This record gives sequence, C-alpha cells and structure tokens, in this order.
Amino acid sequence: MITVLLVDDHELVRAGLSRLLGDVPGIRVIAEASNGEEAIKLAKEKRPQVVLMDVRMPGMGGLEATRKMAKIDKNIKVIVLTVYDTEPFPTKLLQAGAAGYLTKDSDIHEIVNAIKTVSGGKHYLRPEIAQQLALRSFSDFQDSPLESLSERELQIMVMITSGQKIQEISDTLCLSPKTINGYRYRLFEKLNIQNDVELTHFALRHGLIEASAISDTEIA
Repeated sequence: MITVLLVDDHELVRAGLSRLLGDVPGIRVIAEASNGEEAIKLAKEKRPQVVLMDVRMPGMGGLEATRKMAKIDKNIKVIVLTVYDTEPFPTKLLQAGAAGYLTKDSDIHEIVNAIKTVSGGKHYLRPEIAQQLALRSFSDFQDSPLESLSERELQIMVMITSGQKIQEISDTLCLSPKTINGYRYRLFEKLNIQNDVELTHFALRHGLIEASAISDTEIA
C-alpha cells in the first residue's frame, strides 16, 4: 500500500484528489495539509511514502516544504502538483529534492502513474516538462533574468508578490527581517526594478503569479 499526503491550500482540490485516489487499489491518502508548515508536521507524524505538493500556498510554500521533506525522511518522495508549467519552477523544485513534477491539468491516470513511479525509486516528469528541461540549454531562458535567481530568492519573490509582509516572511522562514530585506534588494538589483510594485508586475509578466491572486491595490 502506497501512503500519500496531500498538500494544497484549496480544500476542494484536496477533496477531489482524495476521492479520486480513494478509488485506486494500492494507494491510500493518510493525511491532508493546507500549507507547508502543516505538511512538515504531518510528514513527521505520518511518514507518508509520497507527498503531492502544491507550490503557491500561504506560509513557507511548496518550494521550502519540498526542501525540508528530505531532512525528515529521505524515503519520502515529493511530487509537485502545480499550475506552474514553465521555468524556473521545474528546475528549482527538482533541485530542492522533488522526485516528480506534474501540472494541475494532469488526469488521475497520470497522477497515479507518477505516484507508483516515484514510490518505486524513480523520477517522474510530465512529458511536456521533461521536454522543456531537455531543450532548456537551447532556449532563450538562459538569457532570462530569472536564470540568475537562487532558490531562496525565487521563494522570497513568490512570497512578496503573494502579499506577505517582510515580518511574516521572516517568521515563516526563521530568518531576520534584515536578511529578508537583503534578499529583496538583491532581487531588485538582479531584475533591474525599483520596488515591490514593479516586482509584482514582473512576476505577472513572467507567469509566476496570476492577476486573480492579488488585489488591485497591489498592482496599481
């Protein structure tokens, strides 16, 4: 029996996945989490074999949670299940320790296949993602300013453009506000922008966030 932890901040997504996976012989959903902090706590308690992990969530988010999972138990396999289908997310999540990468338009058959594949010790990438990574060295992405961002800088960028304040990010990541601001100013320098509003516009242009995820005042 393959045990699974579902991590997504949308209850309907978790409920749908739980119901669909509940009909699959040999797979059992043992817990659900709505953010990275809950996921870490439940992983320590339940020791699931596979974690289906969203990326954009309140708090630490899926990137940080994925990185921490390996420290809990190297046998826990994380499959990223997200709306992000373009770089830099696939590369950064795989570097953080993910064993699989799927997008949320994947059907249940592919999700089940990915769960069985990673639980067997192999990696699973959605074909479109695998092709994108294979062609990455020949693409224009290598000239993109996103290429220069570290994993931590990308994480903090997503958190800032999600509307989280510096103190919130500091508390979540257990880093000082001064350190968070240091990353923030490095983002400004690397991306050639001046402030958080321009950072949000940049994230929108590059598909890192959706307009529906932020308020009008944040992008004014």
